[in-house]
Amino acid sequence: MIRETNRYDGKEIGEEQIQSILNKTAENVKKIMPVFTKRQIKNDIQTIYRTLKQIAHREEVTTDVQYMSLGEYAQYMTAPHRMDLMVSAMTKNGKWHCNQKCIHCYAAGQNLSEEEELSAEDWKKILKKCRTAGIVQVTFTGGEPTMRDDLIELIREARWFVSRLNTNGIRLTREYCHELYKAELDSVQITFYSQDPEIHNRLVGASQYQNTVNAIENALSEGLSVSVNTPLCTLNADYVKTLEFLHEKGVIYVTCSGLITTGNAVRDESEQLQLTSSQLEKILREGVRYCNENGMEIAFTSPGWIEASVFEELNIPAPSCGACLSNMAVTPGGNIVPCQSWLSDQPLGSMLHDDWETIWESEICTAQRNYSSEMTGECPLRRYCQ
Repeated sequence: MIRETNRYDGKEIGEEQIQSILNKTAENVKKIMPVFTKRQIKNDIQTIYRTLKQIAHREEVTTDVQYMSLGEYAQYMTAPHRMDLMVSAMTKNGKWHCNQKCIHCYAAGQNLSEEEELSAEDWKKILKKCRTAGIVQVTFTGGEPTMRDDLIELIREARWFVSRLNTNGIRLTREYCHELYKAELDSVQITFYSQDPEIHNRLVGASQYQNTVNAIENALSEGLSVSVNTPLCTLNADYVKTLEFLHEKGVIYVTCSGLITTGNAVRDESEQLQLTSSQLEKILREGVRYCNENGMEIAFTSPGWIEASVFEELNIPAPSCGACLSNMAVTPGGNIVPCQSWLSDQPLGSMLHDDWETIWESEICTAQRNYSSEMTGECPLRRYCQ
């Protein structure tokens, strides 16, 4: 990382070494993006390096690179940037297959989340197909992905990608976190509802509060990049108290969200706990203030729940729907869906058996991508459920 001096992996390096690193990077990028010349790639990397260096040294940024929004770039895309891999099903052999029963679980009770799980070898084939398609980031999710005994093996197989893990954390012992680190996992997101044990346990439907707290501590102690996500509802509306708790643990990155109205979240038990847009805005404002004052970074991830002008005022990114644009998902049985919450409709195809270009250019996928590229900030699932 570039700081006040030129450093790489914590060591000071000279300009000649920097150029060698940039050349090697250009060669690697050329392998991934052969349509571009090495000279063009190197020039772009030089621009990125120069810009980062100017920012690090608090200098004026000088670049003629023009900004292009994701919506404007959509016409040039041949795949999403991220693929969410739902490697663990919600049911297995006819029984519940998660170590929690979250009130707001988006995947619960949906056919596409209860498919028979693919084998490790099939998931490796899907990873290879993702790489061939040009998808650069994968997220291991579920269900609860750590329910798979071969998850570390799959993460190790995904070292080419920017790899993430979304988990409830229950199985993240120190030893498990160390294995994740050795497998070169890039980041882990742990869902944590509240610093109040009673509230957290009620919302997850199990007495797992301490295991989740231990997971956060273990992941941090083993050097993993950790973010903590909190779906907000009336029970945990005092979000600043949770942020204070996480800050004391050493957490820097946090996200929060409204409730995705699908799966369990359409049931009365969940609906009765949903917050209004004005309530969410108040909570977010308080959360942003606390994070700004305490060196934490916060993001709100539910598009359409809060007016876009609020995010501009708070100087944080405004969420927008990325389904079939920036992200898609593969169900436990290998089917493609627009996003990991979109599990009620027919799939777009099979990641194992169908041609990727056919899936990407299909009428349904194209229509959703066109909607997402408008960057309206509204989640279609929220729209359909209202």
